[in-house]
Amino acid sequence: MTYDFDKAIERHGTDCLKFDQPEKRGRSADLLSLWVADMDFPTAPEITQAIINRTQHGVFGYTEPGPSYFDALDAWCAERYGWHVAAEQVTVTPGVVYALAAAVRAFTQPGDAVVIQQPVYYPFSSVVTENGRALVNAPLVYEGGGYSIDFDELERTIRQAGAKLLILCNPHNPVGRAWAAGELERLGEICLRNGVVVVSDEIHMDFARPGHAHTSFATLSDELVNNSVICTSASKTFNLAGLQVANIVIGDRQKRRAFRNAVSASGYSQGNTLGLVATQAAYEHGGPWLDELKDYLEGNWELLASTLKDRAPQLRLIEAESTYLAWIDCRALGLEGAALERFVEDEAGLWLDCGHIFGKDGDGFIRINIATQRAYLERALDQLCAAIVARR
Repeated sequence: MTYDFDKAIERHGTDCLKFDQPEKRGRSADLLSLWVADMDFPTAPEITQAIINRTQHGVFGYTEPGPSYFDALDAWCAERYGWHVAAEQVTVTPGVVYALAAAVRAFTQPGDAVVIQQPVYYPFSSVVTENGRALVNAPLVYEGGGYSIDFDELERTIRQAGAKLLILCNPHNPVGRAWAAGELERLGEICLRNGVVVVSDEIHMDFARPGHAHTSFATLSDELVNNSVICTSASKTFNLAGLQVANIVIGDRQKRRAFRNAVSASGYSQGNTLGLVATQAAYEHGGPWLDELKDYLEGNWELLASTLKDRAPQLRLIEAESTYLAWIDCRALGLEGAALERFVEDEAGLWLDCGHIFGKDGDGFIRINIATQRAYLERALDQLCAAIVARR
């Protein structure tokens, strides 16, 4: 490999959320941390160098993305997903979650119903309820060790609630589905005929695993694309979340205007200067780094699967098609909610995301972020398996 993903990087003392905030969140500082979805790897050196070059200029005033920024975004999406992104369709925001909240305000009124599909990334709920909208769950179906959409039930839920918006997780966090084109088309057609705008969170789009592919909602029919908002960012792919840049793509002119009005009403205008530089460098030069990263992550997936199979067969690893987030069914332990959380922290010595925070449909599951050095992941798995054995 050209890049050394095994090299341990000391993140303590950098004020990072993952390692430096446990006491503020009521947890012990001794826990091994594999919860929040950023990576323990330094970003591609070409991105770091681009940031260094920009800092040497010394002036960090208000900055707008230029033509080369949009060219880089378009080239990345075209080469990897067959999707051409027109510059005029892009709105830069400080993050995808920010964009979800802006979309809720742009396309619904207070009290309107917004549909999500739990278990799902927990900020989906908060951007709905904290903006005074009604949260409606159309849960995914879990059977045979995998997840699917009950389309008939989804449409019934939308109609009964009179929903105006659906927030789609594509690929899905935490269950790891990379939705197929046919699934996206069927969901999109249900939303179109019921007057529901689709907001597709595609922040994990670059992590499709071997044998799987990411299908962007933006590559469906023009009719479906014009009823959608596509949320992308280099933040997960290149570990740039702290630089706070996302690219929100909206094909329909009226929807784009409504979304931009909501962004403007929040007081946000220009993007983070270094975030824009980093994003452009990522899309121009980061491909080889990402390809090697994904190969390394496959090794981590293999370690996780083999360890659970050999040492903790009570746990069921859900087959992930994308993301670097493992979703594990722990219900055979007979622990749910706070009891599972106590086991994970007090007995296994780990800080993970327990499934209940993703909605009641996730209770009894855990989510593990495997985007870390293999030795650290191995240590965490040793602690988890030892804690399970000690319960017997």
